[in-house]
Amino acid sequence: MNRYCISIIATLAFIATSCKEKPQSIVKNESPKPNVVIIFLDDSGYSDFNPFGQVAIETPNVQKLANEGVRYTNFHVPQAICSASRSALMTGLYPGRTKVFGAHGPKEKCLDTIYPTMGEIFQAAGYTTGIFGKWHLGDTPETRPHNRGFDESEGLMYSNDMWKHHPVNPKYWGRFPIQYWKNGKVTIEDVGVPEQKQLTKWYTEGAVDFINRNSNEPFLLYVPHSMPHVPIFASEEFEGKSGKGLYADVMLELDWSVGQIMNAMHKNEVDENTIVIFTSDNGPWAAYGNHAGTTPFKEAKATSFEGGTRSACIIKYPNHLEANSSSDKMFSSLDLLPTLASITSLELPEGPMDGKNVWDLITGESGAKNPHNYYPFSTGKNFESVMSGDGKWKLHLPHKYASLNTPGKDGASGNYDNKEIELSLFDMENDPYESKNVINEHPEIAKQLKTFADAHKTKFYSEK
Repeated sequence: MNRYCISIIATLAFIATSCKEKPQSIVKNESPKPNVVIIFLDDSGYSDFNPFGQVAIETPNVQKLANEGVRYTNFHVPQAICSASRSALMTGLYPGRTKVFGAHGPKEKCLDTIYPTMGEIFQAAGYTTGIFGKWHLGDTPETRPHNRGFDESEGLMYSNDMWKHHPVNPKYWGRFPIQYWKNGKVTIEDVGVPEQKQLTKWYTEGAVDFINRNSNEPFLLYVPHSMPHVPIFASEEFEGKSGKGLYADVMLELDWSVGQIMNAMHKNEVDENTIVIFTSDNGPWAAYGNHAGTTPFKEAKATSFEGGTRSACIIKYPNHLEANSSSDKMFSSLDLLPTLASITSLELPEGPMDGKNVWDLITGESGAKNPHNYYPFSTGKNFESVMSGDGKWKLHLPHKYASLNTPGKDGASGNYDNKEIELSLFDMENDPYESKNVINEHPEIAKQLKTFADAHKTKFYSEK
């Protein structure tokens, strides 16, 4: 064999070896589709973390996420109650369209399977999908997450207070044991206090393991924590750690969870190609006093005031969003699904989509305008208010609401007063606390928003 042939054989062998031993990091970076991670807290107050006003305890991981991403101070959910908020996130549809109102209990269907979920849409596009946390969108065989588009699932089917140990016994509490599910099977038949203390830890460990095993292909990871919805619990590693009470301990553990997820992405070299969204389903459940979070805005969970519907939000997407910046642009959880579908080049299914692509707003593109005429807000089955798409004005229809009178303590609920608001217009740029009714000063704006509200109510809330 001559020297020329030997040289060719050696070169081909080198190429074959190089291809075979190609580093995983190179393979990962070739993926054109970004991963998506959504961390969705339960009843967290707007001001529960350092980047949004909380200074009592250190939450370095959430702060780091904010430093690497954008803080959005005008992010809303369409209804400040568990199931309705989650349905809007997962479908991009109004509560009035899906008829998912309030908080659904054990053994209930909740979100109709005719409405595709984010999991189903991403799964159909080739994403590996996982949920680790509280589902609360159905507890019948066809509506549980493993049948709604999630390849891997682990956690509770509904709120952790719907258990036999609750101090009161409304419609759901006490009727069924809380079950812990994993990939379509019950692994713990009756969740008790020892298991409640492990929820944040178990969700986090599951999420980290999911990232470790699926980092070579695009993935959607949804982490809807059970905390800090009451009853609140922290694991042994965090209970008493803050020195400032159990709620602060819970915040520390949730902050740790954020750090673990971020570290896993960095370790697997996918953090540069991952969209991370951190927010809450609604504002704090203020009735529980020192076991609830805080918000600077009016009222709290289960109202259509800002204290209920405005949630702190951070989005990180390296090389696409300006790090350590802030935006006061208005958008909603309704918009996340269509926006993510656009970014990831996913095709949305045929049918209605109430949310809209607001990527230009999220990126802060000059001259970007919100595509919505209005955003609707409801409490349970009651349609109560609308905000202009640009977030400048908010109109409350006449409605009754529960306003906290005396907060509870150490896990006990406080007392509410029944109040009522008349037709009221608020200038949200100058009065985000909804303290002064300016309807007489701006009758034309009120008239336009009332037209939107009447049409929305007729379409989605009128009895058929």
